[in-house]
Amino acid sequence: MSTKRITDGSERVILENMLDRNREALIETARGLSETDARRRLVASLTTPISLLKHAAGAERIWFQRFWACLDESECDGYSARDLGTFTVTDDESLADVIAEYERASRRSREIAARFDLDDTLDIPGEGTVSMRWTLLAMIEEFARHAGHGDILREQIDEGRTGETAVPTSGV
Repeated sequence: MSTKRITDGSERVILENMLDRNREALIETARGLSETDARRRLVASLTTPISLLKHAAGAERIWFQRFWACLDESECDGYSARDLGTFTVTDDESLADVIAEYERASRRSREIAARFDLDDTLDIPGEGTVSMRWTLLAMIEEFARHAGHGDILREQIDEGRTGETAVPTSGV
């Protein structure tokens, strides 16, 4: 992971660092996969390595562009409806395209979040009153959960041969 772990500092710095590390961890679960493997359906849901990234980009847009920046769906830089469409990857989108899309959405989220204090709040129908602090924590939770899903998919695709938790093939 290239984002250095920060364990001491202001609450804001620690939250943003943890979020960035989870964003990066999610990307790493798919990086290096073939286009075919990135789209492999190994579970009953729409969850694939590439669709997790697509969904995460959608979550970035929903929470930061739509809710915090108050942009209309048409003003967002990609799909931003709260439905299963966030998992939809078209045939003409490559893994590199979707990683770049997620990275762009994340950069824009950072820019939007920087405009607000952690205690700033907004009212979201169906959610209630949420603070920027809560939003950052919710995104940390979301991307950590999906990085875990991605780890499991990657282990299935690689048959335990890659990653930090690779299954030993001999000796142990």
